[in-house]
Amino acid sequence: MEGLSEMESVIEEPLLSKQNSNAKGGFRTLPFIIANEAFERLASLGLMPNMILYLTREYGMQTAGATNFLLLWSAASNFTPFVGAVLSDSYVGRYSMIAFGSIASLLGMVLLWLTTLIPLSKPLCNQFTNSCNNSPTTIHLLILHSSFALMSIGAGGIRSSSLAFGVDQLSKRDKNAGIKESYFSWYYAIVAMSSLIGLTVVVYIQDNMGWAVGFGIPVILMFVATASFFLASPFYVMVEVKRNMLSGLAQVLVASYKNRLLQLPQETENGIYHLEKDSDLLMPTEKLRFLNKACLIRNSLQDLTPEGRALNPWNLCTVDQVEELKALIKIVPIWSTGIMMGVNISQGSLLVLEASSMDRHITSNFEIPSGSFVTFMIVSLVLWVIIYDRILVPVASKIKGSPACIGAKQKMGIGLLTGCIAIASLAVVEDIRRKIAIEKGYEDQPQAVVNMSALWLLPRQILNGLAEALGVVGQNEFFLTELPQSMSSLASTLNGLGSSVANLVASFILSVVDNVTGGGGHESWLSSNINKGHYDYYYTLICALCFVNFVYFLYCSKSYGPCKNRGK
Repeated sequence: MEGLSEMESVIEEPLLSKQNSNAKGGFRTLPFIIANEAFERLASLGLMPNMILYLTREYGMQTAGATNFLLLWSAASNFTPFVGAVLSDSYVGRYSMIAFGSIASLLGMVLLWLTTLIPLSKPLCNQFTNSCNNSPTTIHLLILHSSFALMSIGAGGIRSSSLAFGVDQLSKRDKNAGIKESYFSWYYAIVAMSSLIGLTVVVYIQDNMGWAVGFGIPVILMFVATASFFLASPFYVMVEVKRNMLSGLAQVLVASYKNRLLQLPQETENGIYHLEKDSDLLMPTEKLRFLNKACLIRNSLQDLTPEGRALNPWNLCTVDQVEELKALIKIVPIWSTGIMMGVNISQGSLLVLEASSMDRHITSNFEIPSGSFVTFMIVSLVLWVIIYDRILVPVASKIKGSPACIGAKQKMGIGLLTGCIAIASLAVVEDIRRKIAIEKGYEDQPQAVVNMSALWLLPRQILNGLAEALGVVGQNEFFLTELPQSMSSLASTLNGLGSSVANLVASFILSVVDNVTGGGGHESWLSSNINKGHYDYYYTLICALCFVNFVYFLYCSKSYGPCKNRGK
């Protein structure tokens, strides 16, 4: 319930003003909005797990190159919603952003689907020997890259605005206010369900019915969702852009630079700083003191209007604006510690390669698709959240005799440490798997399946589920609590922005390791032949970096000081 009220505060920031429109909005419009994002998630997540196999077998890419490609795609898909949120709130509005994103996603999926139908759109490869007659041409790569670029752009348009656009429909009528809670619950439930379907059903179809059918089904679903979204256009509540919240942060930077030669007073007096009407802040804090010059009044006759407003907001800002920027700067170090968590999670493509070389049978007739091993982490995350909320917290509160919970920074710390243990377990499993493969004479047969159950990969997925349940939830809680209420919308995008940076960092680490270990005629740790490479060494390196990051987090956490408890 607390999370829902936080989300409502995020969406209902007075950044947009409603236009008058009769008989529009309401609950009837929500299925079209939710379905649009649900199918986009289903398609993109359904494509991700097996894409490493498609790129290496159908395009002849090396493992390191294909993994880098997917990391960059994931980074772009996590960053574009941040850009989309800024554009929708500042320029084009939410409906236009979702419409643009829907068309872009559909075009990207269609283009990727065509690569499975038109032989000339990709090189001729033998997927059994993992070799191609020719390297991909410029046209082949242009088609492939364009499809992924369109899907990333589409994700930015849809994911950035769908939740807020749905609230616009409910907020139009007072009688709809009571169903907001139901809307949030169904929204997240349906998006989560679509993610699981994409990671299980779509992946299973790809494994058993081929790429053409496996890529074609997301196209059909996205077409239906896009068409239905546009058909419902006459019933939507439209909004017009009023102002850009992020411009206020830029104004503080510009004003503080322009006023850099001013001397700050040692003892403040009433009226010396520009105050926002009805603000609780009478003066800026002493931290990051140089920014205080942005709200320092030099001459009230020259700087202010008769109504007390700044004549030029790029020369004089309010104390609230200054404190908002300070709060954002202050959380950056702790935000940066979440990047290595994202690097750890992003190793899923390599895990698919390991799973494909291990025994994935549950029974003699049922075999888990290698790409579906990612779903175990999602299931683990959900279970850990339920265990924490429904078992651990009530039991701890009963023992303590008062409400008990883990603080946001404690959650992040436990999540980071658990992530270290998770990647360490993966290194141990890969070391054992590789030794078995070599003992059986499979060193030159990367497609061979060793006599080792792929279920040994589950400890990593279960632990990563716990790490995400605590770490990511803790991050969101921390950002929403520590940043001012007026910056809640920005706070809600920081985790996704961190995931985008994490994918870029993971791509950089992977490239460096591949180039350094593969030099001088040596076999790279990340060789396309998983049995000749040393993925276990690579995982050990990631584990070491994660532990160093955990120590860095402890330092940042101590330096930050105690958290505030907004609203209580």
